[in-house]
Amino acid sequence: MTVTCFIRYQIDPFQRDAFKTYAENWGRIIPRCGGHLLGYFLPHEGTNDVAWGLISFDSLAAYEAYRARLKTDAQGRENFLMAQRLRFILREERTFCELVNGTFNGLPTTP
Repeated sequence: MTVTCFIRYQIDPFQRDAFKTYAENWGRIIPRCGGHLLGYFLPHEGTNDVAWGLISFDSLAAYEAYRARLKTDAQGRENFLMAQRLRFILREERTFCELVNGTFNGLPTTP
């Protein structure tokens, strides 16, 4: 079963560009470490301090293997340290979801 890690960030709206750089960095790091990056999303209109990241994995075991690889990835550690240093992430929540067949990206329903 594929699981998607849905990450909700509360960000400092005055540091939107710093979060954008952080997200762009993950665009290179996450796939290398084994995650299937669906994307990062910045606020556009309305609420200006909430952003999201969505990463899929083949299983929770694949997620755990990804986390282990991420801890040893030099660019991953650098990205985490940048976020801590600049403090543009105020809060982070992770929820793991499964796809409802036939509801995403025009994928057919499986029997």
